Amino acid sequence: MSRLHVRYRDDVIPALRKEFSHSNVMAVPKIDRIVVNMGLGNATQNPKLIEVGSAELTLITGQKPVVRKAKKSIAQFKLREGVAIATMVTLRGERMYEFLDRLIAVALPRVRDFRGISPKGFDGRGNYTMGLRDQLIFLEVDYMKVDQARGMNISIVTTANSDEEGRKLLQLMGMPFRAN
Repeated sequence: MSRLHVRYRDDVIPALRKEFSHSNVMAVPKIDRIVVNMGLGNATQNPKLIEVGSAELTLITGQKPVVRKAKKSIAQFKLREGVAIATMVTLRGERMYEFLDRLIAVALPRVRDFRGISPKGFDGRGNYTMGLRDQLIFLEVDYMKVDQARGMNISIVTTANSDEEGRKLLQLMGMPFRAN
């Protein structure tokens, strides 16, 4: 069992039960899944970028990503229906906790001029989405093999009913939110 999962079970559940007065342990919010999405818009001109982005996302998450294709053609973007434009990974279970632990403890502190992440990324239902500009903050990616910086979106889907519960869950898990 991962370090973050043990922390959730031993520290976070009792704290959330006390703060939000949940009578049942099953009513306490938990992290359901983490979705990591890497958009590769330049892949319309160079299809090899999909393979490179997919390999990097595999290194970062430890799971093979799904290649996403365009749903419809858009002439202004030189985009045709069915062309691969992004890769994504959905993490659940122990891999999810391991990824979140590496994100909080190792990757986010490596961001240049890091002062915390914005607390404004909540969607109204307790889910949090954040964007990263560079894949090099993850130690798994070899600096010498990277040809260009690629950003990614990380969505943390929770079972919380409100943003307040979701924010408190992520704070107790160790997410470094910026004080506004």
